[in-house]
Amino acid sequence: MNTPVQFSRRQVLALSATPLLTGTGTGARAAGWPERAVRIVVPFAAGAGTDAMGRLLAQKLGEFLGATFVVENRAGASGAIGSQHVAQSAPDGHTLLLVAAPFTTVPAVLPQAGYDPVQGFTPVSMVAEGPLLWVCNKDLPVANLRELVEYARTRPGQLNYGSAGAGGINHLALESLKARTGVAITHVPYRGIAPATLDLVAGQIQLLTGTIPALLPFIRDGRVKPLAVTAARRNPVLPEVHGLTESGLAGTEVTNYFGLVAPRGTPAAVVERINEALPRILAQSDVQARFKTDALEPSRLGPQAQAAFIAQDYAGWQKVAAAQQIKLDSV
Repeated sequence: MNTPVQFSRRQVLALSATPLLTGTGTGARAAGWPERAVRIVVPFAAGAGTDAMGRLLAQKLGEFLGATFVVENRAGASGAIGSQHVAQSAPDGHTLLLVAAPFTTVPAVLPQAGYDPVQGFTPVSMVAEGPLLWVCNKDLPVANLRELVEYARTRPGQLNYGSAGAGGINHLALESLKARTGVAITHVPYRGIAPATLDLVAGQIQLLTGTIPALLPFIRDGRVKPLAVTAARRNPVLPEVHGLTESGLAGTEVTNYFGLVAPRGTPAAVVERINEALPRILAQSDVQARFKTDALEPSRLGPQAQAAFIAQDYAGWQKVAAAQQIKLDSV
């Protein structure tokens, strides 16, 4: 998230060019790694978008490094269970965590999440990022996010917004909008975005945010209306849909991201080897085609830039949680 803490893309990219890894070289310190299969822990259930990303990375890293990478799903508590597990794992280079947006949103609103996204891990690399999409039920008489805000202002508490669960990125995307505009929209948490989407189509709720590929079929057949992407500018997959700058909400961008982190203290040479592989993997035509289908862009932010991104994102969501007085006992 880019607000309320501001950290420009230029600053992040500058950090990505700054060497983080010092000392003995990769060959000396990472000799013999990996000695066994490397686990990529996906803190969500099999079949979710994060799971698909984890399996893609496991396949590609295994091929590139000539080693075995396997996905281990440890779902629960909006990703907190898997994140806790990796934070407590041995820092020997054989355990990685696939992080996505809930990695920073959950601990921002749940004090007992059990992990610190900034201090508790060794950053490895960002992999991909993309926007979410604001949509509404087809019968709601608004055509874009600017109109939605004006409509909601005259009907406080009357609109219902579905999310994939309290504390997740969908929930906090709403709270960010509310903090910025002062509108009163009711949050309705679901157990996953799929049932929320079905209720949106049926008219049980009026609003939600989700990923572009998940919502695109409902948009194409006219069952839901797109209002805005959560990026500053329009997305090429839906070029007719406004970005947040056109919507009058510049500076409130919400990023749906994927990356890899490791237990704190993981050897720098292991991180370096993975970072040697990832740019070449992200340049492969089949990976680029997959990302395009998923409305994602490759992200080549290395360890130091990833650390800055995570710290900024976490601080931003903490400020939103404080502004909206959100403090959860569980998710």
